[in-house]
Amino acid sequence: MVAVVQGAAADDAALIKSAESAAPTAVASGAAIHAMDEKGAMRTLREGTNGFWCMPDNPVTPGQDPMCGDANAMEWAMAWIQKKEPPKGKVGFMYMLAGGTDASNTDPYATKPEAGNNWVETGPHVMIVNATDMMQGYPTDPKPDTSRPYVMWAGTPYAHLMIPVK
Repeated sequence: MVAVVQGAAADDAALIKSAESAAPTAVASGAAIHAMDEKGAMRTLREGTNGFWCMPDNPVTPGQDPMCGDANAMEWAMAWIQKKEPPKGKVGFMYMLAGGTDASNTDPYATKPEAGNNWVETGPHVMIVNATDMMQGYPTDPKPDTSRPYVMWAGTPYAHLMIPVK
């Protein structure tokens, strides 16, 4: 039993380290850390003190994708995950400084590259979510230049501004 508990603690420590890699230390060190299981249920690994949350890399995705965000971003992310309408009037901010999983730029639910789903590679970036009306003038191309700000998932309720940081 002790070995199982120690193994779980080591696994949790690795998940926390992964989650913290998504944001600047000043944000990540005080953020709540949540991990999602294979059924989509959230488990809190550490309570937060600064209003931010972080999640570790998802091991089933093709690349590194730990993320951190504010409370509004969590509401937006949960709406996306649950395929619900995002909350009205709540602009959110997210960090993905370790990079982001390669993803479809046009289909919020694509899990792999397929014809027509405009798969893109993203490096370290930040995101502004749930600000659809404020993204006028940013590119909405299905195959964007990911070295510049662009709108991902344009035309969906989950459209968000991707801003590269390197």
